[in-house]
Amino acid sequence: MMETLSAYGITSQMITSTMITLIISVIVIVAGRHMQMIPSGLQNVMEVVVEKLHRFFIGVMGEYAGKKYFPMVATLFIYILMCNYSGLIPLAGHLPGLAAPTSSINFPLGMALIVFVFTIYVGLRENRGPKYFKSLFKPIPFLFPIMLLEQLVHPISLTVRLYGNIYGEEAVIAAFFDLIPLGIPIVMQALSVLMGLIQALVFSLLAGIYISEAAEPVDGELHHGEACEVPSYHPLT
Repeated sequence: MMETLSAYGITSQMITSTMITLIISVIVIVAGRHMQMIPSGLQNVMEVVVEKLHRFFIGVMGEYAGKKYFPMVATLFIYILMCNYSGLIPLAGHLPGLAAPTSSINFPLGMALIVFVFTIYVGLRENRGPKYFKSLFKPIPFLFPIMLLEQLVHPISLTVRLYGNIYGEEAVIAAFFDLIPLGIPIVMQALSVLMGLIQALVFSLLAGIYISEAAEPVDGELHHGEACEVPSYHPLT
């Protein structure tokens, strides 16, 4: 089966990524299907998670960008977290069709490019067009090459940071399992849970910073009269 899929360029990482997308979609649909004023069960759990993330990203991105672009950064965090944790499933990486998406550099690169394109979109949207690119000539036009290089480095930095840490972590755990089958590898596996959380948080945190910087008006103006009309956000609505 996998040989046939591989012939079409479909990898185990792609299959796992698709399954994670479906699982997250089903959970969100089920949690928000019968909304109640007094939440319980899955709705209650999801609201707690969303509220905690909402407060965190508003603290990082600011009131305006944090509320307006929260769905984007929160989705990145949850999705990457699930992808990281998929590598902890027994036989992940050995069973055909099951492999952590972040174990392939294509996945972090894809996520980084999405953030890069979305950041430019936010800058163009918040500054009403090409005026956004004036920020590359500040504080002085002479620094334009450096400012441009900084923007181009963002996706590379996100890609290398996520892939490098996850790949290194998996390599270390595999080496310990070969040397010492019991004991230390189990401890390292437990630390992988923390590392997966940290890497997802760092990626989404940096994405939030890039997006909030792009959302700042180049000329220091208010956001098209929206400063007092920041879109409110309510969990699971």
